[in-house]
Amino acid sequence: MDLRIFTEPQQGASYDTLLRVARTAEELGVFSAFFRSDHYLKMGGVDGLPGPTDAWITLAGLARDTSTIRLGTLMTAATFRLPGVTAIQVAQVDAMSGGRVEFGLGAGWYEAEHAAYGIPFPKERFGRLEEQLEIITGLWRTEPGDTFDFAGKYYTLTDSPALPKPVQERIPVLVGGLGPKRTPALAARFADEFNLPFASLEDTAAQFGRVRDAVEQAGRSADELVYSNALVLCVGRDDAEVARRAAAIGREVDELKENGLAGTPDEVVEKIGRYAAVGSRRVYLQVLDLGDLDHLELVASRVAPQLG
Repeated sequence: MDLRIFTEPQQGASYDTLLRVARTAEELGVFSAFFRSDHYLKMGGVDGLPGPTDAWITLAGLARDTSTIRLGTLMTAATFRLPGVTAIQVAQVDAMSGGRVEFGLGAGWYEAEHAAYGIPFPKERFGRLEEQLEIITGLWRTEPGDTFDFAGKYYTLTDSPALPKPVQERIPVLVGGLGPKRTPALAARFADEFNLPFASLEDTAAQFGRVRDAVEQAGRSADELVYSNALVLCVGRDDAEVARRAAAIGREVDELKENGLAGTPDEVVEKIGRYAAVGSRRVYLQVLDLGDLDHLELVASRVAPQLG
């Protein structure tokens, strides 16, 4: 099982805080990547201070301030950016990192943050997401010296030089969500990885099955994709430490055990094993208390060695 760190900076984190987490994850050597959300407004009862940070500006900084850990988004919001500009930004960060970027793209869903920062929130977001994926991946794979054209319902590109190119021959693209039809079809067309955020074992098994079927129907092998989950993390050496960590993020232990990865290291290993049994090969550990670096160290020393 591949373990990755997933952060939610809109809940309150400076760049320096994120850098400490990313460097700790890198130094511990058991986490393959550092990912972050793409939101501009806090959620729930936190103060969100010092305020939001932009996902791709953050990753550009981390590209230079880290050296080995992979970097990406769950998920970049298609409503925040134009596809041509996004293709340039992601390719540039890939170059800045020496080829360590992964690109998750979603439709955008949090209407309040759009209102708060004057970002249009269109009704037809899924169609825009589909066109953005087609444009961004098309720009990246256009051969040097050729041009890229696209005429869609929402976006038009004419005689694009399709530059710059990423360092990687193919930047891994992540698609995710529980939509029963259009989402699996989108993953089949564009994804290298399919991710489910905060889904139960039952929902995970069902959706992975739908995606695998869609991938096969598209003429690809279902095993070409990595299947992954994102789950909140709350692990402690004993019940008291689990309770302390749950309280620090404003959650109840029983709820976390039901909906996330919570408990002692052995309990968390067992829960991860159940996700592996339904096809998950990668887990994004949602770390909400970004000041608690011992949390990462505990996973590295007591959870990761049991996963093989």
